[in-house]
Amino acid sequence: MGALALGGLSSRARADTSTSISDAASVPALVIGTGYGGCVTALRLAQAGVDVHMIEMGMAWDTPGADGKIFANTTTPDQRSFWLRTRTKQPLSNFLGFPLDKDIPRYTGILDAEEFSGITVYQGRGVGGGSLVNGGMAVTPRREYFGEVLPTVNPDEMFGTYYPRANAELGVSVIDPAWFDSTACYQYARVGRKHAQRSNFPFVYVPNVYDWNYMKQEAAGTVPKSALAGEILYGNNHGKKSLQKTYLPKIAATGRVTISPLHRVTSVVPASGGGYTVTMEQLNTTGGVVTTKAVTAARVFFAAGSVGTSKLLVKLKATGALPNLNNEIGKGWGDNGNVMCGRANHMWDATGALQSSMPTAGIDNWAAGGAFAEVAPLPTGIETYASFYLSITKTSQRAEFSWNAGAGRVDLSWQTAWKQTSINAAKTIFDKINAKEGTIYRTDLFGIYKIWGDHLTYHPLGGAILNKATDNYGRLHGYPGLYVMDGALIPGNTTVNPFVTITALAERNIEKIIATDL
Repeated sequence: MGALALGGLSSRARADTSTSISDAASVPALVIGTGYGGCVTALRLAQAGVDVHMIEMGMAWDTPGADGKIFANTTTPDQRSFWLRTRTKQPLSNFLGFPLDKDIPRYTGILDAEEFSGITVYQGRGVGGGSLVNGGMAVTPRREYFGEVLPTVNPDEMFGTYYPRANAELGVSVIDPAWFDSTACYQYARVGRKHAQRSNFPFVYVPNVYDWNYMKQEAAGTVPKSALAGEILYGNNHGKKSLQKTYLPKIAATGRVTISPLHRVTSVVPASGGGYTVTMEQLNTTGGVVTTKAVTAARVFFAAGSVGTSKLLVKLKATGALPNLNNEIGKGWGDNGNVMCGRANHMWDATGALQSSMPTAGIDNWAAGGAFAEVAPLPTGIETYASFYLSITKTSQRAEFSWNAGAGRVDLSWQTAWKQTSINAAKTIFDKINAKEGTIYRTDLFGIYKIWGDHLTYHPLGGAILNKATDNYGRLHGYPGLYVMDGALIPGNTTVNPFVTITALAERNIEKIIATDL
């Protein structure tokens, strides 16, 4: 199963995570983070002949647990499910009047529910970053909206070169419409389609990185079930093409990249002899610090995710480690307009007890109402008569990270009340559908008598905005050899699920950096 989860690779083909970086090591390039931006950066540097070391706060996720599986199931979370929590904090916290969260042992699990004032930010923890825990929705923004997403980037280059490159590397494809129409596991999405079309909303298939042939075999009962076993929140053991199956094997094949899991970077300062001294803590699986190391890197690439990169840079500027970072550091953070809701359907609109955990379709009301809604699964294993949605909405609300010296932490200025903009946008879809169908919102999914999941985001973006905190290719102002390569560059909203845009932007930026800086 370990081989299956890593795409059937031999141990020699995997990126080397067996030996962590040594104290006082010196490396040409250090990449902080192993998500989309980090993997693009490491692969292209290595292909250009540069030796790279990647630092990852989470685990390698290459060893099966006691149940023979690497990842825990969505409906039965255990210590593998959450990052250093003693109780789960599931995005859908209640069902039919019962709370779903449960006590678990403290462990360096795969999903971090990081709590700030006003919002919980869900992030992947492990080699592969957010690719380990997302739903695989691999969406390229519509070109007419691209100017809103990255206003200083040439759309001809992105849509002509970098989006196609990202989609090819990530293994993006669209479900076979004939199979979608016939398979039991997408009955819930077909109900969503019927309701959308009856209210005159465009219903669109959405690309995904799941292996559709594998899912067909799951449905036929010829392979171990993964999407059809509800695996999504805490990793997918077989069919999803996470970075463990795409960029990371190519990274390993270069022979130039090593990875240190369970390492957390705490400081980056200019080194006296040139380059940068990077201090990091090696962790154990309960979050304790085993040892502290200091290494030297000629170049450092920040790719710890929007929150991780932003928090680290804000701390480094405020505490004097990198005082010349400009005043744009920490600004422009947004939630991609995320808001969740459920609708209670009539008894004749059953959504199916068997539901694939990989969403494949959505309702597009962006032009008229500023909302795109994924028709999302509720893989409970029972008939719920419920339609569930994750909406991405147009919102101008942006928060700022700041250093709280008294508490020794980075705070975020998000306000839950700002989510009302997203709720209003989502209501342009669901109020109309409810009126047409004679249905109501579910009030049992996010607490007691609470309709909207307005307390969270799965799509954190911003904090080190391109062409503001950095130049137009991710170079940090004030410090040659320091770069931002992840979703922190994107100002708060992508109009769609963001990981393809993060990947494509990283491909664009690293190509320029290799050509001009190395």
